[in-house]
Amino acid sequence: MRIAHLNKFFVKRKKRGVLIVISSPSGAGKTTIAKKLVSKKLNIELSVSLTTRKPRSNEINKVDYHFVSKKFFQTKIKQKHFLEHAKVFDNFYGTSQKEITNKLSKGKNILLDIDWQGARQVRKKKATDTVSIFILPPSLKVLKQRLMKRESSLAFVNNRMSKAKKEIAHWNEYDYAVVNKDLKQCLKEIKKILEIQKHKSSGKTILKF
Repeated sequence: MRIAHLNKFFVKRKKRGVLIVISSPSGAGKTTIAKKLVSKKLNIELSVSLTTRKPRSNEINKVDYHFVSKKFFQTKIKQKHFLEHAKVFDNFYGTSQKEITNKLSKGKNILLDIDWQGARQVRKKKATDTVSIFILPPSLKVLKQRLMKRESSLAFVNNRMSKAKKEIAHWNEYDYAVVNKDLKQCLKEIKKILEIQKHKSSGKTILKF
């Protein structure tokens, strides 16, 4: 695969931008993958979500997330501010509808790192603009091993594993599913999906192998 081909497709796209939705259970690698797909050359920007959870030590406000209070978030729900929003692990996450709409109209391709609940809402509201990809772990055993390396609490890991099984059940709602056994190979698979993207004159996004 040649990156130049990807560059040509995204830069020359004159119509609306595309929403690239990536989801996975915790520990399957979607956040790392999303950040590696972001590229000025490919005209792909990462959407920065609002969240009520506390920032981690390596996270920066307005770069990784917009960290807000639950009161602020709930006000935004009432104002119908969100393209999608969901409660995940007792915290709220949401994507600004106005920001996404503006960027799509300017031809920007926006990558959303969101869970299946948010992805379902996006597909419903932006069906003709959306390409959805679900990242699967090689197995539940490998997923647990990855979580154990990242977290010291067994109870926490078991809770995430319980949630992961429910999340994985939604993989077939997506346009594509890619197994993240090896990060480089997984990225290659996703870039192939984007490379072969075609669109009809109506503007509806179609992907074919």
